[in-house]
Amino acid sequence: MAWWEGVDETRVLIAPDPPATGNGMGELLSLRHPKSGDKACYLLVDGTLQEVHWFKHSYGSWFLGDYVCEDGRLYTATPVDPVFVLLPVFEEARMKKKDDPGMFRQLDEIIYVSGYPGYQYLSSIAEKSMQVVCDFKEMGSTKFFRLNDEKVIRWLCFKVEELRKTLVTLDKNFAARDKKDTLTDTVSIVGEYLKEDPWLKLLCSKLRIDLRKETKALDLECFPSPEVNLYDQGKGEIDCKTTGTRRQTKKAKVETNSQNIKDMFSRATRKKR
Repeated sequence: MAWWEGVDETRVLIAPDPPATGNGMGELLSLRHPKSGDKACYLLVDGTLQEVHWFKHSYGSWFLGDYVCEDGRLYTATPVDPVFVLLPVFEEARMKKKDDPGMFRQLDEIIYVSGYPGYQYLSSIAEKSMQVVCDFKEMGSTKFFRLNDEKVIRWLCFKVEELRKTLVTLDKNFAARDKKDTLTDTVSIVGEYLKEDPWLKLLCSKLRIDLRKETKALDLECFPSPEVNLYDQGKGEIDCKTTGTRRQTKKAKVETNSQNIKDMFSRATRKKR
């Protein structure tokens, strides 16, 4: 996504209302995605960082009053905790080697990322947000920051538990599942914003979760029973085998109104396209 760089064209964006105390002006920033490292688009409005996504039908445009917007994509902006976005930057900046905890650096040095000037706009929120995961020293009016692994893991555990509690209130089927299963799914969601090494591995180790093993155990290989053909799956049951030891005796029914949290996300995505 690079349509905002030097292009003065109208786009349709759905985003949270800015606070009444702010000026409502925002900046579209090119930043690195915290997991993949690829260029991604973010929106900074009145101190709130938002992640920008887009959806598009094969063909489509927008009618905006008397104007036709040729680009039929729908852009959405959702709030994201800036700690996720800044975590890789602070991790690299400390230049940690083996057991050495790394160096204390000034904020301006840390958020200077070659090829990504957008990080400079985050200086107003970086100091406050990163104090929860960093050690810092003050020399006069200057602060020096260094990422602290233990603080990061405590913060990630807090994020996982808060998200799990939220999902439980949103979906009764999710709430009825075993706590270990809900915890695994929640860690998977949070893991979409974490590099595998070191943070996701450390988080799984702390919570005593083997994410790969649990994911494989929940993957179902479905085979139609002899009396049910592929066109009658909505009328009968499907025999399902698992690669793990759990749920091997269970059968999965096809539910047209499933409230599984992943189904909720996929349906919401389809509706927006």
